[in-house]
Amino acid sequence: MNEDRKHRFSTADQPDIAAKDTDIAVRRALVEGRQQILNFLRRRLGDEGAAEDVLQTFMLRAIDRSEQLRDVRAVRGWLSQILASSIADHGRKVSRKRQREVVMAPADLDGVHDGFDEELDAAICNCLYKLLPTLKPEYAEVIWRVDLQEQPREAVAKDLGITLNNLTVRLHRGRHALKTRLVQMCLTCPVHGFLDCDCDAAEKVRAHFQALKDDAGAKTTD
Repeated sequence: MNEDRKHRFSTADQPDIAAKDTDIAVRRALVEGRQQILNFLRRRLGDEGAAEDVLQTFMLRAIDRSEQLRDVRAVRGWLSQILASSIADHGRKVSRKRQREVVMAPADLDGVHDGFDEELDAAICNCLYKLLPTLKPEYAEVIWRVDLQEQPREAVAKDLGITLNNLTVRLHRGRHALKTRLVQMCLTCPVHGFLDCDCDAAEKVRAHFQALKDDAGAKTTD
């Protein structure tokens, strides 16, 4: 197989992905953002396979629920909730299947799902921090200050010399742009860092996504 075709970031069949997405910096940001979450899951779960499984579940859910970014909720909190629920669901699934093997203590599950988890929050923040420089500066700044630093909108608007309505528009557009980056990150090959990759690892990722989608679809029809 032609190596250029095998390992490239193709936009031919994805018109919403701008040509600039072929930039090495963008590709690196997508891979590094993904790696931030994976490293956290490895530490939390202590198992490489489990970390990969939860990562794929988290990313699938992020894609499926990406339209929720239209809401006023912060991207940081939105992603944190998805990651926390993915970890908790994995722990419950393993506990049901392996009654004698407890991957996570019940107290840990409760803490991840219901309470604030500083390490999880840091992993999400680091992931988003990697992606922000790939957005327009005016979008990156408002997301950084409002969503990640949780600064009051009124104070941010005043500091930037714009109206509150203008800030809201920027935030909405910035979240939409970030949503595109998040979807791209979820579909990026974990080995080569390309959306359009035909290596075994990329094929495995796509197959895993499809299996999860099929399972989710089956559950909705039950």
